Amino acid sequence: MRSDGAGTDHSGMDQQNVVLITGASKGLGLSLARALAGEGHRVVINARDEKALRRAAASFPTPENVLAVAGDVSESAEDIAARALEHFGRVDILINNASELGPSPMPKLLDHSWESLLRIFRVNVVAPIHLIQLLRPSTVVNITSDAAVNAYPGWGGYGASKAALEHASRILAKEMGDDLHVLVVDPGDMNTEMHAQAEPGVDLSHLPHPDEVAPRIIRLIEERVSERVVA
Repeated sequence: MRSDGAGTDHSGMDQQNVVLITGASKGLGLSLARALAGEGHRVVINARDEKALRRAAASFPTPENVLAVAGDVSESAEDIAARALEHFGRVDILINNASELGPSPMPKLLDHSWESLLRIFRVNVVAPIHLIQLLRPSTVVNITSDAAVNAYPGWGGYGASKAALEHASRILAKEMGDDLHVLVVDPGDMNTEMHAQAEPGVDLSHLPHPDEVAPRIIRLIEERVSERVVA
């Protein structure tokens, strides 16, 4: 990773990194942020819901190491990036966790409005690439889904967008080489609000909580895994 100007080596997770996580007011994003902050890293958390984001930020034991920046990644990427860079001077690791599911319950692909499909692709594909362009981190973690590789009826908009994100990640890895560590992570099914929206009425209590999954993803970053991984 890049130096912070003080000779610190940011080649791994042993040193204090600056990590920006989108979709971090709840679920996996918040679990990752808490775990990383607990290890001494400085964290920028982003989400659309400003009130929820403030509540999340207030729950950290070291608030001085946490910056909350509200905003929709598909509309406010420039502001999100600028505030993170102004506050901490750099972003070493970008975790693109924010996702747009689309209408709930999810319609068949041909029943999607073009507006909903555009929204899904802007949040899930275009915004992650835009943030990488703006921040130029040394490590990018793109959170994906098994819907990117499996054709599930009703998951067409979301699944196609995640497939596009995965392919964009592969291209980035080829183009950037050693200058950018790219990791694509499928966290698997979890007991989250988003999963409940995807499958209304389904009992998710048997699924793992994001707090159980976050440490596995952090370990993948530490080990500099550079492939598609199911956490």
